[in-house]
Amino acid sequence: MIILGIETSCDETAAAVIESEPDNKGIILAQEVLSQIDSHSSFGGVVPEIAARAHLNTLDSIIKSVMEDACLSFHELNGIAVTSGPGLAGGLIVGTMIARTLAAVHNKPVFTINHLEGHALTARLTHRLSFPYLLLLVSGGHTQILLIKDVGDYECLATTIDDALGEAFDKTAKLLSLPYPGGPQVEKVALHGDPKAFDFPRPLQRHDTLNMSFSGLKTAVRKAFLEQSREKEDICASFQAAVGDILENRIKRAFNLFVERFGTNGTFVMAGGVATNLYLRHRLESTCRLASWNWIVPPKNLCTDNAAMIAWAAIERLQVGNKKNEDQGIRPRWPLDQKKQATYGSGRRGAKV
Repeated sequence: MIILGIETSCDETAAAVIESEPDNKGIILAQEVLSQIDSHSSFGGVVPEIAARAHLNTLDSIIKSVMEDACLSFHELNGIAVTSGPGLAGGLIVGTMIARTLAAVHNKPVFTINHLEGHALTARLTHRLSFPYLLLLVSGGHTQILLIKDVGDYECLATTIDDALGEAFDKTAKLLSLPYPGGPQVEKVALHGDPKAFDFPRPLQRHDTLNMSFSGLKTAVRKAFLEQSREKEDICASFQAAVGDILENRIKRAFNLFVERFGTNGTFVMAGGVATNLYLRHRLESTCRLASWNWIVPPKNLCTDNAAMIAWAAIERLQVGNKKNEDQGIRPRWPLDQKKQATYGSGRRGAKV
C-alpha cells in the first residue's frame, strides 16, 4: 500500500510518500518540507495570505520531487491523503484542491485527514506502538492530553483553557524582542539563564483538573520584563521551568487516570512542534522513567508539521477497513475528539475549568 501525503495547514509546504509492508510497518520512501520562515519573519508571525500564496507557488514542484525521489508514477499509488483541517483556510484550500486534481487525473481516492490525527499516530509509524497510549500534543495551535484508544477513537482528557503552549512561547519571545520563530529562540536563550531567578505562577496547579492555562504565566513574564528589566536569559529559563512544572504535574495526573482505567502503566508519547524543545523532552522523559512508564517522542522532523504523518494516518485508516473516499472539504476547526464539549477560560461567562 503506497500513499502520497500532502500537508499545507500552516506555514510549511510538505509532501511525502509512505509505503506499508505486510507486517504493518511503515516506510518513508520520500519526503520534503519547505519552510516559509523567511517570508513571515519580518511580521513576527504567520500571515495567512502569504502562506497560502507560497503553498500555491511551490506545492506542485514538491510533489513532483518526492514522486521522483520515491521512483514512482502516480498510477502506482493507492491513494492521496491531504490535511483538510484544522488550520488556516487558505492553505487547506490549496492542498485539498491540488489533491483532488491529482486524484481526478489519475483516478485515485482522496483521504482528507485531520492534522491532529497525523500527530496522534506518528508514534505508530516510528515505533510500531500498540494501543492504547497517552499523548501530549503540544504545538502552536494546540495543547492537549489525549487517550489514543484505536484508529479513529481518541479521547481528549485535557486541553488549554486559553493560549496553546507554542503560542505562549512565541508571545514570550516577541515580548523579549527575540527573532521569529520564537519558541526555539526562548529555548536557546534559556540555556544561559537561571531557572530559579523568577517564581512565575503555575496556573491551575491546585485545581482538580487536567486542563492547563498559560495566559497568566505569559502575563507574569511581561510584568517581570517591564518592571524589573532583568536579563532575558533568566526570564526565559524561569518561564521554561514553569512550563515544565505545569506539564509534569498534568502528566502525573494523566498517568493516574490511565492506571485507574486499564490497571497498568503504559506508554506516554509527546508530539507536535513544541516536542522539539529538548528541555521539556528531558523533563518529561525523567517523569516517565521515575513513574515506570514507557517514553516515546518521534524524531524532530516528524514532530513539526510534515506530510509523512498525513500519509501514514490514511494508511492506518485503510488497514482497519476504511476504504471509502473521505473527501469532506476543508475544516479550519476540527477537534480530534468531537464528543468533548468546548472548554472556555475563566474570562468567559459560565466558564468551567
